[in-house]
Amino acid sequence: MIASPRNEKLKLVRRLRERKHREREGLFATEGEDLLEAGLAAGAEPRLLLSAAGSALGGDEVEPELLAGVSSLGSGTRAIAVWPLVWSETAATPCLYLHGVADPGNVGAIVRSAHALLDATVVLGPGCADPFSPKATRASMGSLFARPPLRAGLAETPAPRVSLVAHGGGGLESLAGAATVCLGAEREGLPEEVLAGCGARVTIPLRAGAAESLNVAAAAAIACERMASGAERISSPSMSEAAPDA
Repeated sequence: MIASPRNEKLKLVRRLRERKHREREGLFATEGEDLLEAGLAAGAEPRLLLSAAGSALGGDEVEPELLAGVSSLGSGTRAIAVWPLVWSETAATPCLYLHGVADPGNVGAIVRSAHALLDATVVLGPGCADPFSPKATRASMGSLFARPPLRAGLAETPAPRVSLVAHGGGGLESLAGAATVCLGAEREGLPEEVLAGCGARVTIPLRAGAAESLNVAAAAAIACERMASGAERISSPSMSEAAPDA
């Protein structure tokens, strides 16, 4: 039973709140039973598991007040697991490329949508938030275990590429056949060098007089759904082709 706030395992969890320590030690922490189950289901093995005394979750039992004290959740947690950092090695098709998406919640949500709708790799370009930060891991709901992200430049993503822009792009049908969809920060958008590397630009239509643009995570989810629907239409035979001769 861990009963001291000076315990080395608790100190490690505190350190892993900061990106520099995560990168230095090659580790990150998740909080909660759902993320623990997601990691185990994906075949990941935690280096350390801390659980609230009496929870029967395994690992090292900790006084509940101490576990809550190292938690980044306002309500505390019953389980904190420490895992090795794992990144994808290549950008498989389909792929989402993010440039300057600095909010960790958005990065985590995009990893979740890309995995759920397309089983796609999320490639993180310059200026993106750390997908292994506490906020990002919670937003990913465990998808970063099943489909780890990749740190790379645009040139390392598969072509053809399509960029999502707030105004002036073509319709969503232009997503058909795209191998990579590029998204930028909500305010700045994509820089010219990224736009130049894309063969088409797409704008999600909004109601007249509504919000000027969508949250980047919402835009990514719409793009993933359209790409998935397009792929299903291409792979499925038409009704006339599928029907037997009368």
